[in-house]
Amino acid sequence: MTTKPSPSDYLESARELQPRLVDLRRRIHADPELGLETPRTREKILDALVDLDLDVSLHERTSGIVATLRGARPGRRILLRGDMDALPMPEQTELPFSSTTPGRMHACGHDAHVAMLVGAARLLAARRDGLAGEVHFMFQPGEESWGGADVMLEEGLPDFDGAFALHVAPQIPTGMIGTKPGPIMASFDDFDVEVQGRGGHASMPHDCIDPVPIACEIVTALQSFVTREIPVTDPGVLTVTRLEAGTANNVIADAVSIRGTMRALSDATRERLVEGLTRVCQGIAGAHRATAHVSIQRGYPVVVNDAGFEGFARGVVTDLLGERALLPLPGPIMGAEDFAYVLRRAPGAMLLLGVRPPGTKDPAPCHSSQMMLDEGAMPLGAALHAAVATRFLAA
Repeated sequence: MTTKPSPSDYLESARELQPRLVDLRRRIHADPELGLETPRTREKILDALVDLDLDVSLHERTSGIVATLRGARPGRRILLRGDMDALPMPEQTELPFSSTTPGRMHACGHDAHVAMLVGAARLLAARRDGLAGEVHFMFQPGEESWGGADVMLEEGLPDFDGAFALHVAPQIPTGMIGTKPGPIMASFDDFDVEVQGRGGHASMPHDCIDPVPIACEIVTALQSFVTREIPVTDPGVLTVTRLEAGTANNVIADAVSIRGTMRALSDATRERLVEGLTRVCQGIAGAHRATAHVSIQRGYPVVVNDAGFEGFARGVVTDLLGERALLPLPGPIMGAEDFAYVLRRAPGAMLLLGVRPPGTKDPAPCHSSQMMLDEGAMPLGAALHAAVATRFLAA
């Protein structure tokens, strides 16, 4: 006899899986890989899925994996995604399973994302006779500025009618889920501006076109541009993070490099930032007889939670964890995520899973060398993935 899985059933079973989830997460954490090629992480995932009778597709342009679970009957299709790659930064957590590769760290929770998605696959595979439709488990490398989701979509993914992902949030207490409809994470674009002047002796600036004060004027003007021309109701952020010039105290440099990043919550503001950056830099440089070459490195689009799917996911959260677990976010996060590309293919949502380490009042955030998470939250993530998929397929 076939029985339909219940949210409480998923939660209980996920807690039984916790030792396996923790073990996988720690093995991935200790062996971090970067970018689109994460072959050792791929092998760890494949080993964890080998007994689940899934249709597994290995991507060639990346180390991506798509594992498909087919239910007992035809029906809708949902994609669940977990990212795989680490960051090029040192780890300073002193955990017993810390990174064994200097200069690399899982500081954004992707190790936990993978382990929770494997857990969800195990939960759903054990209940496949009660499912109608298909679940695609997307294990994706290259989220950290490599656009791995876009690359996997270009290479080809099975069709899907909805998409769901979780991202860990050390600032949110374990047991709570942060969410909001509409934009939840920003777009990003990086920029590199070279202000070209004419160098010379520092004692005779009148014989030169000194690019340093020009660059300083540009940096200040860019902040004024944002506050005066970008609507507060559709915000954007433009941050200069690097200024590089000169070789000696008595030499005026020929050029200054200005680098930074831009974030927006709509396509319109994103384009305003790009246009304004170029106009301000070239205009100020030209006013001082210098030139400015502006290079934009396009990043990810805005992560937009479909209102209908996000409302549906809220219902699953409350059924699984109770009303108190729901944390409506007051506004979007200005960080970026390439799950945005997936959400442009089908309605879906990304929710934030609280993983605040027990006993901490000021936890280190993602992308910190001291970032840690509560592994006790991982069964909640696995169960939520499975419960969302089950209810979506049953609709």
